[in-house]
Amino acid sequence: MKSSLKILSALLLCTCSYKAAASDTLRIMTYNIHHCNPPTKSKTGEIDVDAIARVINSRQPDLVALQEVDVNTKRSGGIDQAAQLAAKTGMHAYFGKAIDHDGGGYGVAILSKFPLTDTQTIHLPETANPGSEDRVVAMARIDFRNGKKFIFACTHMDVSNAAVRDEQASEINKIAATSRIPFILAGDLNCKPESDSYQILMKKFTPSCTDCGFTIPVNNPNRVIDHIMWTNATGFKVQRSEVINEPYPSDHLPVVAEIVIK
Repeated sequence: MKSSLKILSALLLCTCSYKAAASDTLRIMTYNIHHCNPPTKSKTGEIDVDAIARVINSRQPDLVALQEVDVNTKRSGGIDQAAQLAAKTGMHAYFGKAIDHDGGGYGVAILSKFPLTDTQTIHLPETANPGSEDRVVAMARIDFRNGKKFIFACTHMDVSNAAVRDEQASEINKIAATSRIPFILAGDLNCKPESDSYQILMKKFTPSCTDCGFTIPVNNPNRVIDHIMWTNATGFKVQRSEVINEPYPSDHLPVVAEIVIK
């Protein structure tokens, strides 16, 4: 009898361990960092990489989508902001250059606690207004825990032209549709949930929130344009999505979403 109880206990322990391992929580942040130049320091051009790193470290995300990143530009003192933030947070980094700027590059970046593979940067269309600033989506494959895999993508859509944003949203949908594994998109989309651009994305993506907190301006925010969403992910369940009230480092507030992956 005692032997049978021991076997049963062992089986129950194994079952519980398996269930615990079957679900994982993924924490994602998106943050437009204003090239690490706090808005209150805009006139002096002061760069404060540590302030951005502190915000990231305070939430310990697994993945971070960064926008408005300077790499080796004169205005930022010739530093590689993506590499410095990776070093200060203990994460891997991939920089996707959108444009040449001030002797260096300017664009988006991905930070990850997990190695980044199959990295690529794809330029987004702007045919509706060819004079628009070039925009990109940077992507990487993430091999997460327990054999789970997905694509993580970071983008910063056009700020001034709704028609350009619409075609960029459509292009991102096409890119995501080519992935057989879940495709997570995060970034400054420069569009509110009620906009046409956002609704185009909703044809393919599921958002991390439906009543999202406002992200801009940092003082008395009145709209949300920074988003986290995914496609091909029926096993994803949102545990929490929140806007972090850190008004000093940037002109955007960061968003953090916790997702349970079954």
